[in-house]
Amino acid sequence: MRLLVDTQVWLWMLATPDRLTPEARALVENGATEVLLSAASAWEIAIKVGLGKLALPGPPEDTVPALMVRSAVTPLSVTHRHALRVAALPPHHRDPFDRLLVAQAQIEDLPLLTADPQLRAYDVKIVPA
Repeated sequence: MRLLVDTQVWLWMLATPDRLTPEARALVENGATEVLLSAASAWEIAIKVGLGKLALPGPPEDTVPALMVRSAVTPLSVTHRHALRVAALPPHHRDPFDRLLVAQAQIEDLPLLTADPQLRAYDVKIVPA
């Protein structure tokens, strides 16, 4: 199974995995599940670090790739197709990062692991975190 993880859930996986539901934790810890992390999440993390809203043990350009290796996630690039799909999404959610994750999940036919109940309004398979 392939699974796109949202930014908040990935950070939970690293720092507080007990915040995940038992089902979500089993999925991400299952070696047969390919967990993907979007470049949009790396961008969101970099912005939050720059604004002082998120602390990392080092610079994001060093820390995020190291944490990706540690958590065995696969990077998912943002393509023009992903970015342009956002225009077709209904305005259920205003967060541009989450909207891009929904677009990626739709285009790549990936379930989205999230704790954000607003994302359920989109035509995308949600796995509750």
